[in-house]
Amino acid sequence: MSTQETEATQNLTLVQSVRDALATEMELDEDVLVMGEDVGKNGGVFRATEGLWKEFGEDRVIDTPLAESGIIGTAVGMAAMGLKPVPEIQFSGFMYPGFDQIVSHMSRLRTRSRSRFTLPMVLRAPYGGGIRAPEHHSESKEAFYAHEAGLKVVIPSTPYDTKGLLISAIRDPDPVVFLEPKLIYRAFRGDVPEGDYEVPIGEASVRREGSDVSVFTYGAMTRPSLEAAEELADEGIDAEVVDLRTVSPMDREAIVESFKKTGRACVVHEAPKTGGLAGEITATLQEEALLYQEAPVQRVTGYDVPYPLYAMEDYYMPNAARVADGIKDAVEF
Repeated sequence: MSTQETEATQNLTLVQSVRDALATEMELDEDVLVMGEDVGKNGGVFRATEGLWKEFGEDRVIDTPLAESGIIGTAVGMAAMGLKPVPEIQFSGFMYPGFDQIVSHMSRLRTRSRSRFTLPMVLRAPYGGGIRAPEHHSESKEAFYAHEAGLKVVIPSTPYDTKGLLISAIRDPDPVVFLEPKLIYRAFRGDVPEGDYEVPIGEASVRREGSDVSVFTYGAMTRPSLEAAEELADEGIDAEVVDLRTVSPMDREAIVESFKKTGRACVVHEAPKTGGLAGEITATLQEEALLYQEAPVQRVTGYDVPYPLYAMEDYYMPNAARVADGIKDAVEF
């Protein structure tokens, strides 16, 4: 879905699409601003804001102190007064000092004020593992934010979706947590329209049609899920891959529709299994499509341990082989 049809495209990485979305909205709406540690002259630790300080100036591209609670709290105040801030937290594992601002104010101000105030703000953060980073740089805690009423939680997996979803998030009158899978920041490129367009928040995308089993995933795990599905096609297993794109609100209709077609499911995410969103998806299938179920729902996830450092990281992250095993378990039950 586009608000503006545009034929010209550019071949961008996912992180370049983040930058393109920010620049597009800052050009169109002077109330949009970005803020965070090193986002200005330095262009951000992953260069997601590269060049914006020079293009839009220090009043709209604000370098902040190293103080996550202050960054998020200041953005809350700005949004309440009508601006559209897009604060960046350098890594999602650094969001915890600002957690009180997120759950006590960012998610609640509309309800607390009986809609007198809304918070049109987007909290961006690179998230997930796979890049050999130190402690607190690789967590996948999206369930924290999906559990908090009042927040939308978006996790893109392609350059096209990244730009469209981020533009939609900036234009949303309510707060959005926008988690960017840094493992695939520069892993591949895709065609991205040059103009402004929106990808709807809350709508899943079927990345591969199939009839034997449904694979539900999002973010960086979409690629190994697709790889596994293609490999298993040679063995006669036809897997459908559904990319959620938004984990709150979750597109339950798309999840149930796919499951009714296949009767089997495998859910893939790199977050720990216990309390992960795979459990919520499984419960949704039990509640809304139980009579279509042919086998137990399989979960291919991270483990219930602290995120490991370099030597063990590849054992923790789900890969195409683990996903394929999960799909086979569902199909061969």
